[in-house]
Amino acid sequence: MKITKLVHSCLLVEMPEPVNRTVLFDPGVMSTVDVGSLEYLDDIVITHSHGDHLNVDVVKQLAQKFPDVRLLAPSEVVEQLKAAGVNASTEPSKGMSLFDSPHESVAPLFPQPEEIGVHYLDALTHPGDSHSFSETKQILALPITAPWGATVNAVNLAVKLKPKYVIPIHDWHWRDEARENMYGLIEEALAKHGITFLKVKNGEPFTLDV
Repeated sequence: MKITKLVHSCLLVEMPEPVNRTVLFDPGVMSTVDVGSLEYLDDIVITHSHGDHLNVDVVKQLAQKFPDVRLLAPSEVVEQLKAAGVNASTEPSKGMSLFDSPHESVAPLFPQPEEIGVHYLDALTHPGDSHSFSETKQILALPITAPWGATVNAVNLAVKLKPKYVIPIHDWHWRDEARENMYGLIEEALAKHGITFLKVKNGEPFTLDV
């Protein structure tokens, strides 16, 4: 499994033969998605409607380039995309499953969105903007900082759920120096529990055996 973080919560996940499948999670306005450089795309997953997880213009460009792409989203996002001329579904395609992963409270700053958590190919879990979920696959894309959640809560959740790997997401808010420092602290804390924290860099793919 080759994974590339495209800033914030956006992950490009590529599976080689014999699976031969590519998915893009949460391409939002804070993310950097070079539509022209993508050669394949089978699925797009949008966990919820907030702009840092959903850039409608980018999704439209992707749907135009890949007319057979499958798009999974909660119902309010499906309706939002329908109004923009993009077809989406609340039903996961083969190899995906949904789990209970409610968006943390963002009152009074933002409206509370409908949200889905997604397991992908029984290997990777993307919970959207939540620390209130109770299951994970061996690779966990974990929101590590947010207006709605503390880094300490994220670390304690990983210790509780015990994934094999943690990919940090939802960290656009940190400047580079802060990110490097916090990544080091989180890596050390999780290593004590046998969990590998992946200090990923935006735009640089890495490979995991799953």
